[in-house]
Amino acid sequence: MQKGFLDGMSNIYILAYYICVLDSIGEVQKMLNMLKGVKAVVFDLDGTLIDSMWIWEDIDREFLGKRGIELPDDICEITEGMGFTETTEYFKQRFNLKETVEEIKQEWLEMTKDYYKEKIPLKEGVLGFLEFLYSRGIRMAIASSCSRELIEIILGKYDLQKYFSDVVVSCDVKQGKPNPYIFLKAIENLRVSSHEALAFEDTRAGVLAAKRAGLRVCAVYDEASKHNWPEIKRLAGYHIYSFKELLP
Repeated sequence: MQKGFLDGMSNIYILAYYICVLDSIGEVQKMLNMLKGVKAVVFDLDGTLIDSMWIWEDIDREFLGKRGIELPDDICEITEGMGFTETTEYFKQRFNLKETVEEIKQEWLEMTKDYYKEKIPLKEGVLGFLEFLYSRGIRMAIASSCSRELIEIILGKYDLQKYFSDVVVSCDVKQGKPNPYIFLKAIENLRVSSHEALAFEDTRAGVLAAKRAGLRVCAVYDEASKHNWPEIKRLAGYHIYSFKELLP
């Protein structure tokens, strides 16, 4: 009786082992398919390469609080993917702010600079994956809704300039994410076609923008978007929780 029980348990463990092995092989094959024929990679910045999405709700709350305005619950969802200027114009109109768009942008920059200089880390495995792509001659660009000034802070802080041939921000195109223009601009600058490019994105708006531009998309998990993660994964087709998963 006892021997049969142990034999049964052994079979369960063996089955579980082979299931894990087959799952791992399937994941590896999926990643190989994702990278097949890729000549260029376009990365979002906030929430994708760096762990920074957590600061923006605090910044918005502080900014509006100075003016006696409570932060609405829907603000993050509405402004997701908007460019820096688009978001500023939205705030000015919605909250009837007396400051000019440029004055609001400057105030936000002053509020966020120290965060980007001192408190924003790279996500796990990012540096290794960038080096992996760079060593294989794959061209890279950033396509971000963030301010160019804040992007430059991150690139300088972590010495990432050599990896990126181009940086495109939403202010460079007529509309931000989820419209495709920022990704279309990025691949144009990288001189590749959409089917030769892969995008990494953490938000629903970003994934939609890249898909609409015709790129393959890999979703990157971020806590700020966890409520949308099932849909983000479905839309993207590929997904990771860490860039370490892509390292050989």
